[in-house]
Amino acid sequence: MSKPNQLARTVAKLERVPAGLRPWLTSLLLGKLVPFVGTAGLRFDEITPARVVVSIRNRKAVQNHIKGVHAAGMALLAETATGFCVGMNVPDDKLPLIKTMKVDYLKRSVGDMKAVVQLRSDQIQQIRTQDKGEVTVPVTITDESGQEPIQCEMIWAWVPKKR
Repeated sequence: MSKPNQLARTVAKLERVPAGLRPWLTSLLLGKLVPFVGTAGLRFDEITPARVVVSIRNRKAVQNHIKGVHAAGMALLAETATGFCVGMNVPDDKLPLIKTMKVDYLKRSVGDMKAVVQLRSDQIQQIRTQDKGEVTVPVTITDESGQEPIQCEMIWAWVPKKR
């Protein structure tokens, strides 16, 4: 495997933090890296090169007119989880970019929400070794009821930083 990139090295340093503080500190630091993520209050519950879990609390600041997580908040949850999973694998000389974000809203959500992303080993290998390319990143979004109120298809690309 290739050496860890800057994001993976940063996340690895957080492993030294006590487990109870780790999600809070990780969310704080990554929220500074991507300010909109911090504004929305997304919580990073798990980050590895193969799996990322991100959650959002259903609180007033992110609610819609029917007291659920706003549609844009749900899309942000999916985009953030998939982006950080790709970001854990993109070499430092490459730039990850969202190419396609398709979100189907199937039903009204209930309470807090969680996004789970799992990359296959062949997808990780592709991201780490190809100069540029794209990958469809699977993500499952569930709410407090355990249902999937939205289904998403996120296609991420990566390109060399220098043209």
